[in-house]
Amino acid sequence: MTKRQKKGPKGSHTKNQQTAQRPPVDKKKYVKRQTTDSTTTKLKHPDSYLLYGRNSVEAALANPDRDVVRLFGVTKALDALDPKLAKKARIEQRRDIADLEQLIPVGAPHQGLLLEVRPLPGTLIEDLSPISGQKNVIMMLDQVTDPQNVGACLRSAAAFGARALITQDRNSPMESGALARASAGGLEVIPWLRASNLVQALDTLKEMGYWHVGLDGTTQTALKSVDIGDNIVLVMGSEGKGLRPLVRKHCDIIAKIPMTGVVESLNVSNAAAIALYELSD
Repeated sequence: MTKRQKKGPKGSHTKNQQTAQRPPVDKKKYVKRQTTDSTTTKLKHPDSYLLYGRNSVEAALANPDRDVVRLFGVTKALDALDPKLAKKARIEQRRDIADLEQLIPVGAPHQGLLLEVRPLPGTLIEDLSPISGQKNVIMMLDQVTDPQNVGACLRSAAAFGARALITQDRNSPMESGALARASAGGLEVIPWLRASNLVQALDTLKEMGYWHVGLDGTTQTALKSVDIGDNIVLVMGSEGKGLRPLVRKHCDIIAKIPMTGVVESLNVSNAAAIALYELSD
C-alpha cells in the first residue's frame, strides 16, 4: 500500500492544532528542608496534585519539563533519594508516616514520599511529524475514562516506543497520583495530548502522513497482518462501547487481536500492550 505523502504547513492556519490542555510551567527550585507534624496541608496551586510512591516521585523529579512544588517525606525515605533529584523541590520532612497518609487516598502505596506537582505543559500535535527511518506509532484512546487504564496505556506506550498518547479533553481522566502510579513513569516520558476533537486530530495526522488503525474484536482482519508502513495511529475505544461511529469511520483499517474465545475481550490496557508490541515489530 502506498504511503501518504507528508504535507507541509499551510500558511499560518491553526484551526486543526490540538494542544494538551495544561498550564504553563513555572520553573521554581526549592532546596530548604522543613520538619513539621502538621496533617493539614493545602496545595500551593489550584491545579497542583500529589504524586505518591518512590517510582512516581523519582520519575517526576528527573523530568525537566515537570514543575515540582514540594516534596513531603519521612527521614528514611528522603535520605534514600538521590540528592541531585531531591534538591529540585522544597522539602517538608514529616516525623510520622501517618501525616503523609492523611494527604492521599486510603491505602495508596507511598513508600514514605509524596511530591506536589503541577500538570505537564502542552504539546502541539504538529510536533508529532513522522521521523524518517523509524516506527512512528501514536496511541489514541476514545473515551477511556479509568485513570488506571490510561496510566497502564502510558506505561505500555513507553515500553514499546510510542511517540505519544492522545485522548479527548473531556470524558477522559486528568493527571492524578493514581494515574501516574499506574504509568510506572510513563507519564513523565510520553507526550500526552488532550484534543478537543479526536476526528479533527485524526484528519491532521492523516495530512502529516499517518495511517489509522482502529481496534475492534468484531472484524476478521488480524492486527499482525496489517502492513501500512511505519507511521500509524492506533485507535482504541472504551471497554463495552468500543469506538464511536465517527471515530471508527475515520480509521483506514479496522483490525482485531485474535483470541481463543474463552474470554470475550481484553482489558483496554492489556489490548494496548499487545497491539503496541505487534506494531513496533
